[in-house]
Parts: sequence; structure tokens; C-alpha cells
Amino acid sequence: MTDPSTEIPDQQTPPKQESLLLNLGCNILLPTIILTKFSSDNYLGIKLAIVVALAFPLLYGLHDFFSRGKLNFFSGLGVVSVALTGGISLMEMDAIYIAIKEASIPGVLGLATLISLKTSQPLIHTLILNESVMNVDKIRAALVDNNAQRAFDQLLFNASWILAGSFFLSSLLNYILAVVILTAEPGTVAFNEQLGKMTALSFPVIALPAMAVLMANLIYLFRGITRLTGMGMEEIVRQKKT
Repeated sequence: MTDPSTEIPDQQTPPKQESLLLNLGCNILLPTIILTKFSSDNYLGIKLAIVVALAFPLLYGLHDFFSRGKLNFFSGLGVVSVALTGGISLMEMDAIYIAIKEASIPGVLGLATLISLKTSQPLIHTLILNESVMNVDKIRAALVDNNAQRAFDQLLFNASWILAGSFFLSSLLNYILAVVILTAEPGTVAFNEQLGKMTALSFPVIALPAMAVLMANLIYLFRGITRLTGMGMEEIVRQKKT
């Protein structure tokens, strides 16, 4: 019988990395194909095509939740967004409601980012400046040593405004894309096809510009932390344990 004191403790299994191809396939590619190619009465029909197409991002979000064992805020937001799109489309409401919904979610995130600056825990702390991403204790110690806390607070303030700006950019582009693309009568094959086209264009037209702003913000933030602390990137970012 093995002595419990000599047993090697189980190492925590690192979280499984998300598949970009699976993400794009479930959230963009499959919904686009179903809405544009299978909405006629010869295939799924208008309403069933909407249900099947939106089931993929919905199930992907739920799978992300159960596989990680905790709620990912942005995955949860995606599930809510998909559910609202499906509800609006199935009820054959005017397309302007989809445009408003598309604009409102990133718009609310932008406002939440700015409002959080008035709290003890700004949103940028949750997204970037947290223990799972950075060596926060080392950073704070270096800031104290260099008497740079006030400059660091200003850096986070500026980065929060840039982050909010990326959300507002997404909000504007979402609204414009929906208004320009969704011109057909709701409850028609043409409307489904346009909804699929909007889904396909959402990545290059909306996600890529927003990601470019976010990456520029990260570069600005990391360069600022390096300058204020004197620490290298390998010291700032928490290294994965092997």
C-alpha cells in the first residue's frame, strides 16, 4: 500500500486552449452558410434556418461555459446577443431593432468601462491588470520604489478611454453594417440571406478594426508599465508553470 505522504500531488491541469477555427466556424462560417444557402422552402425554410444557424454560436457559448467550469463574461454576452437576434428575427420585427441590439451591447461595454473608472476596480483591471495575466505584486512594488504610482494611475486612465473607444467603434460599425445590409422584409428568404451576409462581414468589418485598436492599447499599456517600473516584459507577464 502506497504511503500517502510519498504520493506526488496531482498537478492542476492547465485550461484547454480555445480553437480559433472552431470559434470562427461555429460563430460565423456555419451560420452564414445556413442562412444564405438553406433558408428556402426547398431546404430548412425561413424560421427553421434561423433557429439552426443561431444554434451553433449558442451551443458553442454553452460548451465554453461547461468546459471551463465558469462563466466567461464575453461568451455569456455572446449567448445573450445570439438569443436576442434569434428572437427579433423569429418575431419578424423591423430590422432596425437588430441594428439597435448590435450597437447597444458594445456601447454598454464602453459606458461600463468609463463608469468603472469611478469605482475601486476599473474594468481594465479585470481584463488585463489581474494576477492571472501579470505579476501584479511585483509591478506595484516597482511603482512604489520608483515613486510612479500617480503616473501609473494616469496610464490606466488613458488605457481605459482607449478600451472604451474600441467598444464605441464596434458599436458604430455594428449599427452601420446592420442598417446597410438588412434592407429586405423580415420573415423572407432575402432577409435571412442578408442576415447571413451581415454575420460573414462582422469579422472583417467590425472585429478586425476593434482588435487593432485593442492591440494598440495593449502595446501602449505594456510600454508604459515597462517605462514606469523598469521591468522587462518577461517580468511583467506571468509565466506559465511547466
